Amino acid sequence: MNSPFQRLHHICVVVADIDRAVEFYTSVGIGPWQDYPPLTQYTELDVPSRDGFLGLKYKYADVGGIQYQLVEPGDGDSPQQQFLDTHGEGVFHLGFVVDDLAEGTAAAAGLGVRPWMTGRRPDGSGFTYFDTRARAGVTIEIRQSPTS
Repeated sequence: MNSPFQRLHHICVVVADIDRAVEFYTSVGIGPWQDYPPLTQYTELDVPSRDGFLGLKYKYADVGGIQYQLVEPGDGDSPQQQFLDTHGEGVFHLGFVVDDLAEGTAAAAGLGVRPWMTGRRPDGSGFTYFDTRARAGVTIEIRQSPTS
């Protein structure tokens, strides 16, 4: 089976207060934490609310080769804010890395998984979230990392 969901890249947790979360995780030895690159790098967006997306605040740390992401919703409506309002803090999505987003998205479609949100940078890197919440209990995502 050709699945784009083979190489786990990150786990993303929605939090109400990212600074409080970073302080806790740092106190138990998880870190150092870095700011996620500016979301304005995504020049092509298909998300429920551009303002909601651009208001998200991300930080990440490497934990044993897997990126651990925290996301705090900002002003504006976003799926992350809706998740926080409905479920409280918790795992919003699992992110998998692919070499080519177009190929990965097509492979996911072949498995019956449909895109929910997408974002692309000018170099073609970016993300595709799939609407798997009802079937998997969590959203899954694929990402293509930026070229260096």
